[in-house]
Amino acid sequence: MEQLLTIGVDTDRSPPVQNLRSKFEQLALDQSPKSRTRQSNGNQMDFLNPNTSPCPRPRATSSSSSDGTPFDVSNLRASSSSSDLRAKRPPPPPPSRSSKIVSNFSTLAPTDLSAALLRPVPLPPKARPQSPGIPPSSSSHEGMQQPTLKHKLAPSASRQVYPPDTNVKPPVPPRHTQSDASSLGPQTQNLDNILDTNFRTISPFSEDDIGEITPPAPPTHPSRKKTIPPSSESSLASSESDLSISSRSTRPPSRFRTDTSFTSSSTSSAPPPLPSRRPAPIASPSSEESSSSSSRLPARPSVAIPAHVNTYDSLSPSPSSSTLEKTERKALGSGKLPPPPTRTIGPGDKLPAPRRPPTPDYSDEESGEEEVVVNPLPDCSRTSRRPPVMSFHYANVEPNIHVSQHATVSVAGTTAVVAGHHQVKIYDLAMSDIPRLCLEMKTLVGKDYRIQSMEFRPCAQKADRGFVVWLGTKEGHLHELDVRTGTVVATKYSAHPHAIVHIFRHGRAMVTIDDSGKGLVWAPDASGSEDITLTQTTPRVVRISEHASFVRIIAGKLWTATRSETQHLPGTPSTNKVPVLRVYDIFKPGNPSRSVVPSEQVGAILGATLMPGSPGIVYMGHEAGSVSVWALDKEDGYPLCTEVMKISNSDVICVEGVNDRLWVGGRGGFISTYDVSAKPWVVTNSWVAHPLLPVSKIAVDHYGIDKIGRLCVVSVGRDEQLRLWDGLLGLDWVDEELLKYEHTFAKTRPLKVLVVSWNLDAARPESLARGDSTNVNFLCNALRSVDSPDIISFGFQEVIDLESRKLAARNLLAANSRNEDGLSDRVSSAYRRWNDRLAMAVRQAMPDVAYSDSERERGAIRESYITHIKRGMGGRYGNKGAIISRFVLDDTSICLLNCHLAAGQNAVPQRNGDVTAILERNALFPVTHFPFAYVGGGDGTMILDHEIVIVNGDMNYRIDHRRDAIISSIRSNDYTHLLTHDQLLREIKYNRACRFRGFSEGALNFPPTYKYDPHTNDYDTSEKRRSPAWCDRVLWRSRVPTRMKQVHYRRYEVDVSDHRPVSAAFEVVVKCLEREERVKVKTAVQRSWVEEQSRLLGEAKKFYVRQALI
Repeated sequence: MEQLLTIGVDTDRSPPVQNLRSKFEQLALDQSPKSRTRQSNGNQMDFLNPNTSPCPRPRATSSSSSDGTPFDVSNLRASSSSSDLRAKRPPPPPPSRSSKIVSNFSTLAPTDLSAALLRPVPLPPKARPQSPGIPPSSSSHEGMQQPTLKHKLAPSASRQVYPPDTNVKPPVPPRHTQSDASSLGPQTQNLDNILDTNFRTISPFSEDDIGEITPPAPPTHPSRKKTIPPSSESSLASSESDLSISSRSTRPPSRFRTDTSFTSSSTSSAPPPLPSRRPAPIASPSSEESSSSSSRLPARPSVAIPAHVNTYDSLSPSPSSSTLEKTERKALGSGKLPPPPTRTIGPGDKLPAPRRPPTPDYSDEESGEEEVVVNPLPDCSRTSRRPPVMSFHYANVEPNIHVSQHATVSVAGTTAVVAGHHQVKIYDLAMSDIPRLCLEMKTLVGKDYRIQSMEFRPCAQKADRGFVVWLGTKEGHLHELDVRTGTVVATKYSAHPHAIVHIFRHGRAMVTIDDSGKGLVWAPDASGSEDITLTQTTPRVVRISEHASFVRIIAGKLWTATRSETQHLPGTPSTNKVPVLRVYDIFKPGNPSRSVVPSEQVGAILGATLMPGSPGIVYMGHEAGSVSVWALDKEDGYPLCTEVMKISNSDVICVEGVNDRLWVGGRGGFISTYDVSAKPWVVTNSWVAHPLLPVSKIAVDHYGIDKIGRLCVVSVGRDEQLRLWDGLLGLDWVDEELLKYEHTFAKTRPLKVLVVSWNLDAARPESLARGDSTNVNFLCNALRSVDSPDIISFGFQEVIDLESRKLAARNLLAANSRNEDGLSDRVSSAYRRWNDRLAMAVRQAMPDVAYSDSERERGAIRESYITHIKRGMGGRYGNKGAIISRFVLDDTSICLLNCHLAAGQNAVPQRNGDVTAILERNALFPVTHFPFAYVGGGDGTMILDHEIVIVNGDMNYRIDHRRDAIISSIRSNDYTHLLTHDQLLREIKYNRACRFRGFSEGALNFPPTYKYDPHTNDYDTSEKRRSPAWCDRVLWRSRVPTRMKQVHYRRYEVDVSDHRPVSAAFEVVVKCLEREERVKVKTAVQRSWVEEQSRLLGEAKKFYVRQALI
């Protein structure tokens, strides 16, 4: 028979406890019927009696200390006997879960009693007895620090005590059922009230005052019936767990499940029951309803349960989702707690873009219409890759000048000064690349000073311009050197306290800046008749940011930036940082500096420049390939960022404005020029300046306009070479003018070209002999689609079974062992069978023409070459890639390309990567001796060097649309609707980095050619159910678009493969040059260029004078 165990708490100071077990036995015996009268008259059990008036002194709850700090009772260690406080004695073993509750208290052995009376003893901190007989601390049996009774009742809310044996779960006192509420008497009817009030756990998300809590007075209002639905068993089972949650726990919380039911017996004479070590059975609904006669319990505050705490017993099965929904209780009573915070994005931050699932290959999933994202990269489809080399040597030999990594360079006309470490070298570029003078700093000034900066000083006399240079040293000294004589004419020792890292020329003044941010402005006197000197001119001091990573004078102001100074971009997530640009008006004392930031997310600032073609705009290069555009025509005179352009996938290391082009140096050693007047920007030139190494500096020789009559651009790379370039790009201007007059010195004739593309899917030539007449007559119909074509190209893909892993492994091994191409016998035999079949078809279709020996065009065809590029398995396997053939016909270069690109509905980036790798492969062909046949300044080693390029193959670009919608459009012949979802057309239109952007394609007026069930007219009915697509395509490009015209673009209904073949016919115009006439025209064009060059140089000089650069 089960009875309730109530324990009194002695609040009076008592003598030292010698035996804790005796103390608890005495407390248990005090609960007998004889002692109940004494308890109700004011003994130590009065605080559990609802009829007793509450103590006037504020009582600390179980979750608070004496000062109101929350204290969690759920994590108190259970005190069972004095054995827990003795050193090196393990706790008693727990009783069996299947044992019944002992009904007679006197029959319990001492050991059983100590193990059964496991219950937290939450004493109020202000009233707990101070027992001098208990030692401050003792050790447990496992070497753990055993907390004392004093520590267990400590007022700190964040400290929690655990049982010494973590494998033994602390017991939970059973909660009374409402059916037995009447038999418990007035002491137990309000037990929930006391527990809820004194043992309350404060939620970390609560906004209520967590100070000193006073227990509420006993209720005097009449009871109200409370009905609990029968389906709330899980709520009853977990409601008591609210008292055992601590959000401040530093150790794993208890995993036992608490129960809400207390059991009692019908007889009051029996001793109190022992706490059950297993959850008590859930009370039935009938017993719940019987509790309506009891007084109403006070409102229980809701407790916020952290998400990481598991309130369910680890031995019980996990509750289902429906059960979890039932266990959620509404906040009751006066405690109005806000929901736990769920914000993961800071206030003011932009919401992330919604995630769109990838386009599936299956028909039961909808791909939807994806939003088109415009790629901001410039258009590079018509880029010239010829280097605009400049040379002053009579033999037009490019100079070879070595520049060490930390050296600085200045060029004025034909004079080049290279200063690095402790040495200065002076070159005469018109003579040779051997230094004219090699000067040591120890010889010049008597000590090895290290040079870190250099710039030509402005001179009033025109004869001295470009010959007097200032040298800044690491020690902070300034030296003035005359490069004509190689002597130091003036010195300013300790001009700066730190290393001089920048020297700028602005009008008649000079500006020197050291690493600490100190700047000196060396300006002439008011009259301006005398040049500035180091010995007589008094500089003015200015202050800028120290350790600046970018410093430059632009439009009369000093622009600086440091890598460490960034700022949050308004309206973006907090992690978006942009560099801060500081602008100083150093030539107008008293004007404050201004800090500005870009309008979009960009990397660190690496360079900035002005262009003569757009003098009111500054172009600033950043890391990660962005260029920010800043407008200068503002009322306050300070810049404002108006636009950010993404021009590259690598860093923009240096920028320079030359004529009407923006010159950009990148990490790959390329220098590219951009026409910024067009939208989008157009890459006009791109060449390798410093192979495979970054371009560290690009500068314009301003003095060269007057000295040599040319605009020279100097570049220095990490390859430690100095290169000179024609800033006006004169060779490109001459070529463009020659193209306009080409009809005067070239004869042309038309040709017919037929291109057939087909993915065979490993079909053999014999398969065409089976089936209907469409298969049998396919080759003849394709050959006769054009009347007597001059050039026939058959492009086949998947001649063998690419899904055969055994064959793929054999070919990979063959590429490493037997031969270079890796063609196995099976591949060679399949190729020979189709080659013989095609030759026979050509003879049958056109018996009067001998195509095999090219008799008609043998004398006109030169420089024929065939090669291949592997793209499968990282370039190791030929299942994907291209076969390229090229030749020169008359004076026109033609390149035919048969490709097979990466497969997959969502593999658009991989396909674009294959195209880029194929079209931009360097040294693909040998260098030829027909420079007039190639375009873009090329020498014929790359595919795009050829005047006419035709690309065919299985390009695998798909349709981003639902399968059922695609098939519905095919059945209704509505191909226009599908074209808007075609991946290839969208890449050409929107992706400016797509290398197919300069190509053309005929109208797609036929159904998609992929994917069919072989030998049927049904689109894919397998498990994958791939969507139909125009995978088989034919594209072309010509230097002169009017010289190439498409005759037809069609498909054929051959069903032996999963692809349908397509063919395209063209009328091509080839040229034959008259050499002597071309020389005359070129001479006239070059004379025109001299006049154009003078005009451009005059405009550039005016711009540089306005900018105070010369």
